[in-house]
Amino acid sequence: MTPVQDGQDRQDGQDGQDRQDRQDGQDGQDGQDRQDRQDGQGILDLQVDGVLGGDELNALFRAAWPGHRDTDFGPVLARSMLRVTARRAGRLVGYVNVVGDGGVHAFLLDTTVHPDERRAGLGTALVRAAADAARERGAHWLHVDYEPHLTAFHERCGFRPTAAGLMALNGDSADDTP
Repeated sequence: MTPVQDGQDRQDGQDGQDRQDRQDGQDGQDGQDRQDRQDGQGILDLQVDGVLGGDELNALFRAAWPGHRDTDFGPVLARSMLRVTARRAGRLVGYVNVVGDGGVHAFLLDTTVHPDERRAGLGTALVRAAADAARERGAHWLHVDYEPHLTAFHERCGFRPTAAGLMALNGDSADDTP
């Protein structure tokens, strides 16, 4: 990862141009990949596989996803290929999880940005950091499923639409999926 000084890579469709100026960086204190990102609100600390607790992850999900019920994230985090977190002044404000198949495929899950941090490019930065880290760990393909209203966001992240299938395994219909 590298430190990034960021313009406004907006997620609202007003400015899809990526204006990130990358500079030579350094790894985080724990040997984890780290990225400091300066924006209008101060410094954001993006980190790959940094320390992450279930309580703070539940707090982020409660703020970002109406109806979220607290869950034990231990099993999810234990099975991750990697995760990227974003913190402002130590507070978790962004998260994305990547799982792998043990081969060349990786899957992007749970991209989450705190409502106070949206529309400023943080989601894009999280996804790009996750893609870079997955590539460094041997993935050749990064997959993501998303709803139609998120198409422009994922295209700005570098994804292209593909045909895919979905099967509900819990008895729900595919129409009931998030």
